[in-house]
Amino acid sequence: MSRFFEFLMHNAVLAGAFFSLLVAYIVVEVMRGGRSVSPQGLSLMVNNHQAIVVDVRDPAEFRLGHITGSRNIPYARLMEQLGELPADKALIIVCNMGQVAGTAARQLKAKGLNNVYKLEGGLSNWKSLSLPLVKR
Repeated sequence: MSRFFEFLMHNAVLAGAFFSLLVAYIVVEVMRGGRSVSPQGLSLMVNNHQAIVVDVRDPAEFRLGHITGSRNIPYARLMEQLGELPADKALIIVCNMGQVAGTAARQLKAKGLNNVYKLEGGLSNWKSLSLPLVKR
């Protein structure tokens, strides 16, 4: 442990830069929508009737493949359809990569919905794990 502190003392600029980047990364992640849930966590929450999945992609993309039981509310209409979302369950927001879902989650939190998550890595992460999608 003393070697660690010795390293920090001899490399103060490097250590300071590292901790600054770490703090900046954490701040950016919080600003992008906050809490994330893994694909496995999503399945568990939905199977226990604790959450509803909201897919914010366009209807055409939604029809090409979506998570079973998810509701399609395109991002452009999300604030218009806010009243349709249940306040008593967690909402898991899903998009292709996670960026749009993070923005949507942040907007929902600003409107007073506090139990909002985004799918970690979006549907691309879901697909990479070979998890099932419904096509219709």
